[in-house]
Amino acid sequence: MTTSRAQRPSPGARRDDAAIADLEQENAQLQHAVGSHATVDQAIGVLVATHRIPPTAGFEVLREVSQRTNVKLHTVAEALIDWALGRPLPEPIGQELDAAVQRHP
Repeated sequence: MTTSRAQRPSPGARRDDAAIADLEQENAQLQHAVGSHATVDQAIGVLVATHRIPPTAGFEVLREVSQRTNVKLHTVAEALIDWALGRPLPEPIGQELDAAVQRHP
């Protein structure tokens, strides 16, 4: 029994497939990062508008809330955007947000 060469992928083709898979994974990660960045920027805008703080302070507030509540930054940002749309803030985030805003006049 013989196998034709066309039936087996060449070593080069396997490397190409691996490279394509790596690039697809990197692309997905970059798309996620861009989406998270946009969410954080929107949340900073909410803080700027509601608390009249500069954007750099808005980012620091989000970062502090994230660290003190052990909640990922983009999740804090999503909660803040939801709050701006009329939903309640989760309790630990709300408490830490108030305290962080007070620390950034």
